[in-house]
Amino acid sequence: MLSCEKAHTFEGWFSKADDFDQQKADRLLDCPVCGSTEISKMLMAPSVATGRSKDSVHALAVDQAQKDALAKVREALTAIRANSEDVGARFPEEARKIHYGEADSRGIIGQASPGEVKSLLDEGIAIAPLPVLPEDVN
Repeated sequence: MLSCEKAHTFEGWFSKADDFDQQKADRLLDCPVCGSTEISKMLMAPSVATGRSKDSVHALAVDQAQKDALAKVREALTAIRANSEDVGARFPEEARKIHYGEADSRGIIGQASPGEVKSLLDEGIAIAPLPVLPEDVN
């Protein structure tokens, strides 16, 4: 969870732990509520003891259909990444150039803040988030 200086909270996903720090340093993060760029990570506890059992673990059972679906998502992501140029933090700029015909049409992937995503969508630029897979976390 992330929070701005005005205590608005929102989620943010980063493929690597230091991506947040880099995007914050580059002032690429902003609050989707007020637009503030003073963003910080909130402390989170992955699980809280309830007194029932100190040995209990929260988990999701995955059946074969879910495993098969996850395998298809992995396959699709591999194909997307193999056929896209990773433009990193330049994503909003490059997406606009492609949309307005200022750059050759091609598949790109990269990072954008919630505010930048909203602006791109408001301009009619077709973008979509890439899912974060369990192995991408941590």
